[in-house]
Amino acid sequence: MTVTALLVSHDGARWLPAVLAGVAAQHRRVDAFVAVDTGSGDTSADLVARAWGEDCLHVVDSSTTYPEAVRAGLAALAPRASDDEWIWLLHDDANPHPDALLALTLAIEEYPGADIFGPKLREWPSLRRLLEVGLTISGTGRRETGLERGEYDQGQHDEAREVLAVNTAGMLVRRRVLEELGGFDDELPIFGNDIDFGWRAAEAGHQTMVIPQAVVFHAEAAHRGARRTTLTGTHTHYQQRRAALFTLLANAPTRRLPWQLVRLFLGSMLRVIGFLVVRSVGEAFDELGAVVSVYSRPGHLLAARRARAERRVDDPVDVRRLLAPAWVPYRHGLDFVTDLTAAATSQAADVAERRRAAKLAAAEPAKDERGPRTSSDEEEDFLQDSGFVARFVTSPVAMSLTIFGLLAIVAARSAFGSITGGALSPVPGEVADWWRLHAESRHPLGTGTDVPAPAYVLAFALLGTLLGGSTGAVISALMLLAVPFGAWGAWRLLNVVAHLVDTRDLPRGVHVWGAVTYGLVPATSGAWGEGRFGTVAVAALLPWAARAALGFADPEPDGRWRAAWRTALLVALSAAFVPGLWLFALFAAAIVFGAAVFVAPRLLKDRSAWAPPVVSLLAVPVLLAPWSIPLVTTGSAPGLLLEAGRLPGDQVDFVGLITGRLGDVGAPWWIGALLAVLAVLALVPRSTRVPVTICWLVALAAAVVAAGLAWVTLSLPAAVTRPSLGLFVVILQGVAVIASVLGAAAYARRLRAGSAHPLWQRAAAGLLAVAAAVVPFGGLVWWLADHDDALTRTEQAVVPAYMEQSSQLGDEHGVLVVRGSIDRGIDYGIRRGDGITLGEDEVLALSDVDGDFDAAVRALVSSPTSNVVKSLGDAGIEYVVLPSPADGTIAAALDATAGLDQASAENRSTRAWRVDRPLAADDVESRTSAFRTVLLVLQGLAILVALVLAAPTLRKGRDD
Repeated sequence: MTVTALLVSHDGARWLPAVLAGVAAQHRRVDAFVAVDTGSGDTSADLVARAWGEDCLHVVDSSTTYPEAVRAGLAALAPRASDDEWIWLLHDDANPHPDALLALTLAIEEYPGADIFGPKLREWPSLRRLLEVGLTISGTGRRETGLERGEYDQGQHDEAREVLAVNTAGMLVRRRVLEELGGFDDELPIFGNDIDFGWRAAEAGHQTMVIPQAVVFHAEAAHRGARRTTLTGTHTHYQQRRAALFTLLANAPTRRLPWQLVRLFLGSMLRVIGFLVVRSVGEAFDELGAVVSVYSRPGHLLAARRARAERRVDDPVDVRRLLAPAWVPYRHGLDFVTDLTAAATSQAADVAERRRAAKLAAAEPAKDERGPRTSSDEEEDFLQDSGFVARFVTSPVAMSLTIFGLLAIVAARSAFGSITGGALSPVPGEVADWWRLHAESRHPLGTGTDVPAPAYVLAFALLGTLLGGSTGAVISALMLLAVPFGAWGAWRLLNVVAHLVDTRDLPRGVHVWGAVTYGLVPATSGAWGEGRFGTVAVAALLPWAARAALGFADPEPDGRWRAAWRTALLVALSAAFVPGLWLFALFAAAIVFGAAVFVAPRLLKDRSAWAPPVVSLLAVPVLLAPWSIPLVTTGSAPGLLLEAGRLPGDQVDFVGLITGRLGDVGAPWWIGALLAVLAVLALVPRSTRVPVTICWLVALAAAVVAAGLAWVTLSLPAAVTRPSLGLFVVILQGVAVIASVLGAAAYARRLRAGSAHPLWQRAAAGLLAVAAAVVPFGGLVWWLADHDDALTRTEQAVVPAYMEQSSQLGDEHGVLVVRGSIDRGIDYGIRRGDGITLGEDEVLALSDVDGDFDAAVRALVSSPTSNVVKSLGDAGIEYVVLPSPADGTIAAALDATAGLDQASAENRSTRAWRVDRPLAADDVESRTSAFRTVLLVLQGLAILVALVLAAPTLRKGRDD
């Protein structure tokens, strides 16, 4: 038996001295040595020549692939003289243990039926971590080693066994078999050729064994990016994934090939999405490029399959038992979800750990001053080291916030089930109606309109789809969870603010007070009771957006850019409910940048400092493109100053801004007045006067904008109204809470500074504490009480039930509802489908009046004729209804009009007629233009990009 070592090298000078020494130190020496250097730019060739002589070295071009290099090495050998010649393949970054070749050759005698042997690979330079003990491949193309991530060698895999393949780093293969199989496939220039070779060998009747007693230390230079070649370039993942796809498709049984083609394509698309989710954009493009490379060249696949079929024997080794089990891809999918979850929480965990370490460091001197450790100190350490459940049930903060959340849900109990009233219109029957409303460029509302659907319709459609298609559950979830969610966000925001302002010694109960007080703002302001879900949603989202914006102060540029995309997403979502938030954000950003010019002009020279906030603001209109652009082009720009919900808007005056009230449905005014007083008193202490003053400057900016908007009148086609000011009530209340918390920190620090204080100071502090406690407790008790609000009032049906059913048959079965009288004036509306539902009400409020149809209605109530009735039929009107109390003059005229047949009504004082003319609704039909489709695609891509760039970076381990 003769063994020839065949070494392939390329720019491996950093590893070659140890590798060459390892080959020379083998206890079973090699009989011959041949090296092929693929155009190294370092001293690799010189090192080999000095160690084994010039005759053993063969230098080829740098573009030579690994299969070509192995064939060049075989060509340099003398013709094969016997069947007992073996080739020991080595890499320039694979250092064999002195006993490696001896163990492999002994295995030849122990397993005479095998033709390929491979060693156990351990990591170099750690020497202990296992890399491979045999190889196989999963049905999705993943390289499988059967090892746990980071597993160390403790002898647990030291049993020789048959495998599908072994790594070419240390592979001992019978020369005859290597030549008969044509060596390695040229379609796999550097990665994946070992698995493909083992698969082809098994199909040709050859057995592969892994011998764990033979150990080779492998640096995996190409895989880990430690070495770049013209073959790998900078896209290692592309080469690896392309090799995996080609190997599976070239070797798959014919009967499974169609399924494998579909499975790998769809699986690769899911992998692309997965890489995008974890912000690995480069690997996502590499994955896509690998699919295109393999699937766009079917001729290469067919040629490879024909070559394999020619060498396949009648009784090959059963390859199926050597492949990875079918459940392995699902386990990897679970691992990916686990990694993604860990990555998503790692940033918060790191921040929490830093805060905990800082808190312990600050508390340690105090403990030392008190003397030896006490039982309370040991109890605190125990809780810090205990599990989540133990920390939760023993944490007053966690229990307080949880109890508040439960009480808030109880107080919002009227939101269970279907709710409507006030600014909240009925929800559509199906989530598909929201999707359709979002996709349409022209809506079948009224006489047809091009006004875009509100931006929040997309969010409701997505949430409704996730909730199983229930539209009512969307509104119920929003109204039930907005208060707890807002309180949670306020808690997180206050913790960050406390860290920035250095008030971490403040009792956590003050933060709980601030979170609960802010969380109740939607209820105590009256927004919840009036069904103003836009203000409710913004109140819940605003602290999260503010917390994301604080990320602009991150010392790392990558953190600032992630904060930019998180802020853009949250501001866009908030602006979908109240567009004025984006306008106020622009105003606030202008003030901040203006101040930065005078305070720190150098920051404006650093692009990574000013670009993230600018990009976050400019991205909002792009994220809302299907709404923002048509809103301007259709002449509906006043919608930028309105909030979500039907008209009329809120009635906020100066007192309402100060006390945080939108109207008459809110809590007693003195609760908000107490909060305002606390915010004013927060200006007194010097230690926190600067951050409190900043809060007041934000409040002043909001008040100035609100005062300016109060003088604006919006003349909408449906009504004359004022801009919505509910946003500014929320902002002012939130700023007052932050200022009060900062002031409380200063007062608490002052009380702890001295041992004795005058009686009046202690009394004043107690009075302030009682006043502060009254704010959240009074608001919560008021909300828990059973009081009247718009959501508990039942709206009386105007249209008879049979007309409602008829209107759902198509857009041409509309119902014209005419209210009022000739003396007081006439108003009218058209019901189609489910009627005016959530989202459609705002479209109609901004839609221009159809002059021709308006004239037809005026003629109908004054001097109706058969031509007028025909125009109703042409507009898709099947019924005309005069709700109670019906004007007798109009009713008498309609009774005598040809083409109108009297119809039944459920209320005696309500009159109805049926249009006895052909019905058409050509002008009312819904349409989706090409421009709308482009905007929808743009929005989808923008949301996807923002989500990817806002996501945490996944730290991946080894993934072959």
